[in-house]
Amino acid sequence: MITLGQTIKSIFLIEGKIQNYDWGGKKFIPNLISRKKSKGKFAEYWLGAHLKAPSIIKTRMGNVSLDSLLNLKLIEILGLRVARVFGKLPYLFKVLDVNKMLSIQVHPTKEAAEIGFKLENEKGIPLTAKNRNYKDKNHKPEIMVALSDFWLLHGFLEEKKLKSNLEKTIELSFLLKTFKDDNYLELYKKVMNFSQKEVNKILKPLKERILPKFLKGELSKATPEYWAAKALTIQKSKNIDRGIFSIYFFNILNLSKGEAIFQDAGVPHAYLEGKNIELMANSDNVLRGGLTTKHIDVKELLKNTKFEKTIPTILYGVKNTVKNELVYKTTAKDFKLSKIESINPLNYSSISKSVEILIILGGTVSVIQKNNHINLKKGQSILIKANTAYKIISNVGVEIYKASVPELM
Repeated sequence: MITLGQTIKSIFLIEGKIQNYDWGGKKFIPNLISRKKSKGKFAEYWLGAHLKAPSIIKTRMGNVSLDSLLNLKLIEILGLRVARVFGKLPYLFKVLDVNKMLSIQVHPTKEAAEIGFKLENEKGIPLTAKNRNYKDKNHKPEIMVALSDFWLLHGFLEEKKLKSNLEKTIELSFLLKTFKDDNYLELYKKVMNFSQKEVNKILKPLKERILPKFLKGELSKATPEYWAAKALTIQKSKNIDRGIFSIYFFNILNLSKGEAIFQDAGVPHAYLEGKNIELMANSDNVLRGGLTTKHIDVKELLKNTKFEKTIPTILYGVKNTVKNELVYKTTAKDFKLSKIESINPLNYSSISKSVEILIILGGTVSVIQKNNHINLKKGQSILIKANTAYKIISNVGVEIYKASVPELM
């Protein structure tokens, strides 16, 4: 067992936790991390210290959860700057396999999360309650990088494009009157406040028109009809999900492998299909807006959503001073995501300015720090303490994603 006064090494093997959500796939994550397959769905692989599923640190004296290790060695692992500013590991690192579309969701700002968390605590709503909106008092900006062809919804369409969708969709054209003067708030509020009876009545003709086309393979993935019809095939309830409206309101993005997108507070979004790497602030605060059977708090959702057009910014990564490293730059202060990739032999040197977590997605590497030498293969991960000089060496092509904390901006 590690004790408070004991000196610990600088690089550890770290093992994440799988989340078996219904929307996950069956093969990608088990194959990546060499875990035995079971009958469940493998949706997410978490690397971090979130209390819901803290990662396991491998040490010579046995295994210990990362949150427990941080309680003993906070400054030593995080570094003084990160420990003072955040008081915990500020990010959560994930691999996702999106087989079925996720719920439409919005994340609050830090200020809104602190207020909402406090109010729900005062009301005595248990953290595990289904109607709980705020599980913690943190914001949840997030960046994702596609590991395959990836589809998602991201923010409201420009005015002309949204109007065009409504004009072309006879069942929704009545909403043009509400959207006059480009009033995103009134349009969204209207459909979110329809009774379930109204939703069924409005969307039933749309369902009857687009579903046969979808089943015959006649719809393009670039159209809202495709994803609306796919959502309809997934539904188990006789009631139609009001999230169908939003598919016609939001940007539909298709990212290729290596392309990234940043989701800031207030931007409505939903992952539709594909595999990705995701890095976010260490939070579980989600306000849902449809394509789900989970709790939807319309009042809180409207309060936290940005009602404005979103022009998607695809991130391709910026080369760092090290030629084999791409940095996906965002405005987030909690995390920084980068990719170390080479088709040739690799000799990479770095000094961790903050705590880092690396996951190997391809190839085999040796990580060297003084006399400490760790060999890693595909699917394995390491945690590197702050202020550690290290090298990564490989004789074959590699693909590595690295989570860290940016220097204060």
